[in-house]
Amino acid sequence: MTPPAGRLARSGSGDRARRAKDDDRLGLRAYEAAGVFEADAFAEAVLDIVAQIPPGLVLSYGAIAAELGSRASRQVGKVMRNYGGDVPWWRVVHSDGRPPDGHEDEALGHYRAEGTPLRHGASGYRVAMREALWRP
Repeated sequence: MTPPAGRLARSGSGDRARRAKDDDRLGLRAYEAAGVFEADAFAEAVLDIVAQIPPGLVLSYGAIAAELGSRASRQVGKVMRNYGGDVPWWRVVHSDGRPPDGHEDEALGHYRAEGTPLRHGASGYRVAMREALWRP
């Protein structure tokens, strides 16, 4: 069976140019439009933002991704897990204010030392996001 004539049959550079134009219109970054994840550049950008978060304030994984023009909050988490030891990692929290998984006790010490607003409940503590959210 032969492919139908028209749009599906074309695969030349005109197609690529049109896709690139569409990607620009959609606001996609080059690595997102190409389907390639530039891990080093993304990781550097994440760590740069985290290093700028002032003491006593926090950002969520999703807010960092959004700041980079992305929706890759899980990738932000992976960057923090793999490379976040040299930056104030405790200032990156879940969107509901929960501290990084597995680091609750250590993070609590940092929050208290920095005066980060907290909320305590039956299930533990959370960062008070309304008061502690940094707006870069």
